[in-house]
Amino acid sequence: MSGKKKIGSAGRYGSRYGKKVRKLVSNIEKIQKKRHICPRCDMPYVKWLSAGVWNCSKCYTKFAGGAWTTIIQRRK
Repeated sequence: MSGKKKIGSAGRYGSRYGKKVRKLVSNIEKIQKKRHICPRCDMPYVKWLSAGVWNCSKCYTKFAGGAWTTIIQRRK
């Protein structure tokens, strides 16, 4: 019995699409789903709504950023 390792969230694709593509999808989703820092209130409550649209659940700020990351620098 050979060991089969699923690649994080991309394990739902099984053996389809190839290892490289599944690894790329897994890395993108890992970055996308983590908590990001809000540019307005500097709190880590920003979540992804759709491609390029982000929402802070604390101060209810909705803003545009990158497709998979916010890319907005924190204020100092």
